[in-house]
Amino acid sequence: MRDRVREAVRVLDYHPNIMAQGLARQRSYLIGLVYENPSPSYGVDLQMGVLDRLRGERYRLVVLPVRSVNDHADEVVGLLRSAAIDGVVLAPPASDSRRILDELVGIGMPFARISPTQFDDIVPGVVVDDVVAAAEVAGAVLAQGHRRIGIIKGDPTHAASSARMTGYADAFAAAGARIDPTRVIDGLFTFDSGFAAARTLLDRPDRPTAILAQNDDMAVGALMAARELGIDVPRDLSIVGFDDSEIARITWPRITTMRQPVFDMAVSATSLLLDQLSGTPVPATIAHEHRLILRESIAPPPVAGG
Repeated sequence: MRDRVREAVRVLDYHPNIMAQGLARQRSYLIGLVYENPSPSYGVDLQMGVLDRLRGERYRLVVLPVRSVNDHADEVVGLLRSAAIDGVVLAPPASDSRRILDELVGIGMPFARISPTQFDDIVPGVVVDDVVAAAEVAGAVLAQGHRRIGIIKGDPTHAASSARMTGYADAFAAAGARIDPTRVIDGLFTFDSGFAAARTLLDRPDRPTAILAQNDDMAVGALMAARELGIDVPRDLSIVGFDDSEIARITWPRITTMRQPVFDMAVSATSLLLDQLSGTPVPATIAHEHRLILRESIAPPPVAGG
């Protein structure tokens, strides 16, 4: 009988109706992904990771990008409920929004957090140590001999920005150096903000010999600013990023960066969510490793300046 049913399915090219199954089981078989990060590469890696894990599952993905989680936290859970989501993967900074987390707990909607930095009692989450990772990438620049170093920070509403600054500070202290606050410029994790911040740094008479950008999009923005000014990278200026997104691998020179496995973290977070939906116990956290990726955008400082 089983073989006859399978043959009928093959002949008729039958596919089950997920919506009908959802009505019968009082589920939508939809999971949400909430993220804000304006970096296109980061957003694509998140989505591809979730979709990779959903391959072969009956669940489908609903992407819910939010322009500013800080400004619209009170609307996010309402959007999830109106979309009839069964559960949600929260990427930064939504994964650190106490309002969103409390509301999800209150209505009993399963969730998994990517890169949470606060509220350790709210689980589960997928983590990478931003502080240690940032210290390692800054240490690579300092080890080349650079001391006149500019820093382009990320969006101040993202906890990762302050965590990476803490890592930079640890590396500077370990090298017996200090961060010059006049060479620290706020960015927004976007190419344009990296370009503008780099122009400010490079227009100084005592311009830096290296720039630490808190993500790859801003690092490439800094690279374009240097190119516009006729500054050779890496001979006259070293630039490093963070994330190891595709843009860091396809520009020239390729960007030295810290690999944060965004795709793999999204896969893990989706697994945590699916396990919750199936009633399977889940660990409080899953830790992922970071890795320094050395490429052509870094070199010792020019002989005349350090």
